[in-house]
Amino acid sequence: MTRPGPSRRVRVRELTGGSAVERRDDLATEEPLEIRLTAAGGTRRTIAITMRTPGHDFELAAGFLHGEGLAHDDGIASIAYCTDEDLPPEARYNTVTVRLRGPMPELPALERHFLTSSACGVCGSASLDALRGRCRPLPPGDLRLTPEVLYGLPGALRAGQGVFGKTGGLHAAGLFTAEGETVVVREDVGRHNAVDKLVGWAAMNGRLPLSGHVLMVSGRASYEIMQKALAAGLPAVCAVSAPSSLAVDLAREFGMTLVGFLRGERCNVYADANRVE
Repeated sequence: MTRPGPSRRVRVRELTGGSAVERRDDLATEEPLEIRLTAAGGTRRTIAITMRTPGHDFELAAGFLHGEGLAHDDGIASIAYCTDEDLPPEARYNTVTVRLRGPMPELPALERHFLTSSACGVCGSASLDALRGRCRPLPPGDLRLTPEVLYGLPGALRAGQGVFGKTGGLHAAGLFTAEGETVVVREDVGRHNAVDKLVGWAAMNGRLPLSGHVLMVSGRASYEIMQKALAAGLPAVCAVSAPSSLAVDLAREFGMTLVGFLRGERCNVYADANRVE
């Protein structure tokens, strides 16, 4: 039984002008991950299937559950790869079973089946209305970010992208202190999966909520990413690209700082500029 890696090597033909060269190239691995829940009493249910880059799979599962409000810090008893004998060996590292300490939670949102691709990630609640029932606006807190710290975040994130350096095909999410120090960086072919892995790391290490920290993402700031950041208590989110309109609405309603187009020594602050000195 072989555990899949984050990248794999293929042969390609590289064309330059009128010449061609045969060489090897590294590709980001994309494989499905099935997340199962097992509750007290033995009830079991598949709650999500997402296309992801193998690696930090337990963090991905824990982060997804936290972001959807299905399991919190002390609600998870264990996380393990599936050992069902009916699964072929190559599928066992693509199936994660999360054992809960309590009963199976209410799963009305799972009417949508959560069958996703890496292009959109495992998308959460479909509107702001769904968040108001389980999330509160974040307090102002003590987080203050200087322009110098902001300008340094994209480079610090890039420095932590080891697999991207080989493949050029992964998104990244990085957790940083107010001084710009790197706490943890996670990569994935799906931008939302990268955030789930980061939040899952925090959940599994007793670091939630993540007040006093800033999230930096390599792509755009979508509603789903802001939802996951809010559930983790992150007061500030920065993105290399643009935010969506709903991401800005969420940030403004819930008291989050949202920075977009963070490139070089410029950026736009779309929500709660008070945290930026």
